[in-house]
This record gives sequence, C-alpha cells and structure tokens, in this order.
Amino acid sequence: MAISVAGGVRPGKVLEIEHRLYQQLILGKQKASPTLLDDLDRELEADANKLDVEREAILSRLLKQIQAREVFEAISKQLTETVNNAIEHQLASPELVLAKSDINESQLLLLELLLAKNLDATRLRPLISNLSWLCRDLTNMVNSPAFRARRPQSSDVRVTDIKLVMNYIGIENLRTIIPYFCLRNWLPSGNAKLLWTTRKLWRYSIVSGIAANALAQLHNTDSALVYSGALLNQLGTSVVLSLSARLFDKTWGNWIREASSSRDKEVYDAVIATEFPAKVVFEQVLAHGHKLNWQLLELLKFEQSPLTQLLKELDQTLTYRELSMPAALVARANCYAKVLLLEEMRQIEPQEKRLMFDYYELSEQEVLRLKAQNYRKLDLL
Repeated sequence: MAISVAGGVRPGKVLEIEHRLYQQLILGKQKASPTLLDDLDRELEADANKLDVEREAILSRLLKQIQAREVFEAISKQLTETVNNAIEHQLASPELVLAKSDINESQLLLLELLLAKNLDATRLRPLISNLSWLCRDLTNMVNSPAFRARRPQSSDVRVTDIKLVMNYIGIENLRTIIPYFCLRNWLPSGNAKLLWTTRKLWRYSIVSGIAANALAQLHNTDSALVYSGALLNQLGTSVVLSLSARLFDKTWGNWIREASSSRDKEVYDAVIATEFPAKVVFEQVLAHGHKLNWQLLELLKFEQSPLTQLLKELDQTLTYRELSMPAALVARANCYAKVLLLEEMRQIEPQEKRLMFDYYELSEQEVLRLKAQNYRKLDLL
C-alpha cells in the first residue's frame, strides 16, 4: 500500500516541483502571449524580439573569434558580478527593498478596505483618486470596446470621472479588479529583457487568483481574502524582479554609454550580448520572495491586517495541515496553478501531478470545480 504524503512536512519532491515552476517562469526560454484585459505594449514586444535577435547575432559572432570571445567573457562576467552584488546588497535589507519598491500605505489600505463585508465607496474613492496609475487602468477598462458594449447608454462617450468609472464597474467587482491591477503595477514594466518572464509570472498569478476564488466560493469562505491573498503571494517575487531589473538596466546602460563614448566596439558588443542574470535572480526569488510578501506589509504598519497574517502563515507554517482555512485554500489554488502551468509547458509527469494533489489534499470535487474555470479571462461581470 502506498504511503500518503498528504498534509505533513513538504516532501523534497514537492519542493522540487514547486521550484521547477519558478525556474520555468524566470529561466525558461519559452515566450508567453499577452493575457486577459491588458495586452502588454506591442512596441515592447517588438523591442524584446529585436533585442533577442541582436544579442544572439553578436554572441554568435563573438564566439567565432577567440580574442573577442575572451573580451566578451571577461566583460560579461564583470558586469554580471557588479549587478549581482548590487542585488544582494539591496535584498539583504527589507527596509531598503521597501524604499526602492512602488508599494505604499495607500495601496495596502485600499486592499484592506476591499476585505470589508460591506464596501464603502466614499472611503474607497479618495484612495483610488490618489493612485494615478489605478485611475488610468480603471478608466481605460471602462472605456475599452469590450466594456462599452455592457454600458447601458452613451457607449461612445468616454468616461473620465472616477465616481462614474466606479459606478460602471460596480462596487463588488472592485474586490476583483483592484488587487489585479495592484499586482500588475508591482511587476516589472517597460523592460524588454523581462517581458516574457513578466507575462509568465502574470499568468501564474491570475490562474492562482481565479482558482482561489473558485475554491473559496465552493467552501463558502471569505473569497475576497482568499483571492487577494493568492495574488499578493507573488508580491515578493514581483518586487525582487522589479528591483533586479532596475539595477541591471542602470548598470548595463552606464556601461553601454561608456563603451560608446570610448568607441570600443569589442567592449560595446560584449555589454550588448550580456544577458540579464536570470539564474541569480531565480535564486534570490527562492530565498526572499515569500518572506518579502509579509515583511513589506509589516514595515508599512499593517501587521494586524488579515492579508499580512495570511501571507506570513503561508511562509512560516511548516506543514500544510497546520494552515488555517483561508491559507489552505490559497495553498491549494497555488498548487493547482503550478500543475496547470507545468502541464502547459510539458514539465510535469502524471505521477508528480498526483503527488502535488495528494499533498495539498485537493478533493475530486475541488479538481472538477477548478477544471471548469476559464483561466484566460477574469470574470468581472
């Protein structure tokens, strides 16, 4: 008779499968298509493809020339070490990470207010108005062709007043859409080198959120907390990626300018061909990602927030069985999302899938409910 692994201390094989997902998200070379409401900038996609082609062409040429290859390897190693040291220095201090991130008290207060049983639009509106990027995202959504078709009248008139925007979306739908836009804002943006990574992490986050919401509804549990917790469980990973991308871009840009001004083509080509240090960033995500989920919230004085407590519980609880119901539902949703994405990437075996579902105690009813969800579209209305 097979010994069940359900609920106890996570077996090494479960950890390996979970790390494999992040490895595919950050290190995997496959490209991801735009998803859901917000197709990422087409120009950025073109830049990313152009950068990939240019880097591969230069690298191929350098590797054919012994002297040029030696220059490339020396320059690339030095550049990568400089970036890695800067990343490690900043991640060593949660306070420094917070100072360099785009997370603030207004965003967290807004997310906390969305957990209330009865939402108060008069309290939400000033917080939304103070976040220019959120006003822009909500307004763009309401004025999109897909959304205009649902508006009762004057569909061709562009809505700009945030009060009207909120009315069109609906107070309850804000529970779903605001955490969605918050996480998107925290992901690296405008960075061609991380476009595919960002899209894959975004897809994983949304699958987790949709799965968490479905499980919460199935078990008549607080769906707002479980859904937001599932999305914010990628907060630390998003911050590590964003911080690393900014440090790489800053160093890489400085070196490019210096090489260009000195007219040293060998050095210039070596810098251009140097890739983003994805392996080091992957290791930093594993080391810091889940801790930063709740550490950043605590630094902003949200220690008592249900979201902070849930994220801390997910990071610090050693066994699945010890988790509270909301945290357990988030863990099960994350499990399902990891398996689904690894299946799409053909990176998981059937017995590994069974092991994951066994450990996280996903029932047959839960799996059927999760299979029935549409993970390509966020159900707002």
